[in-house]
Amino acid sequence: MAYARVDTATGHDVAGHERSLIPLKVLVAGGFGVGKTTFVASLSEIPPVTTEQQMTELSVGVDETEAVPDKRTTTVAMDFGRITVDEALILYLFGTPGQNRFWFMWDELVRGAVGAVVLVDLRRVDDCFAAIDFFESRGVPFVVAINRFPSSELFGDDAVRQALVLPPDCPLVRVDARNGPSSHDALVALVEHALVRSAAPPVAMR
Repeated sequence: MAYARVDTATGHDVAGHERSLIPLKVLVAGGFGVGKTTFVASLSEIPPVTTEQQMTELSVGVDETEAVPDKRTTTVAMDFGRITVDEALILYLFGTPGQNRFWFMWDELVRGAVGAVVLVDLRRVDDCFAAIDFFESRGVPFVVAINRFPSSELFGDDAVRQALVLPPDCPLVRVDARNGPSSHDALVALVEHALVRSAAPPVAMR
């Protein structure tokens, strides 16, 4: 995918030609402190909208910070970013809150979403199960993106798939959420996966 110079306010390209943009909504999900805000910020062509708030003593015993001791803020609603992919496609990124006390928002955020990127921290794989279960139960295409952390152990793709009980057709990618091109590869995998899913014939129910 190549970025296009399109004025999304007018729908015209740099030559002044009118373009019909197709907007797609993508969710970025995962556990607390897994890198969702960073992922959105690394990709967005506009200053990302965030709802991060400073963590206080009220978070002690509620938010698990052992693996991310330097984390000082937390998303309380959502993150938002935008990417113009080409002359006809624009992606709107919505980062979901990771703490379970904010999961009630997921039902609203998932409305109209074409798919999701589920970020995983291999030091805390249990934190991603809620997101995987959520999208599977609603039939939303998703990819699993392993975010690289310096202290993470190295596990092969087969071991990760087995640990997460992933469907055979679910893409598994490895990303550095701080790096735009790396995060972009996860979006490419998601869009391709969603297109394949949408083209598949419906399964007969018995």
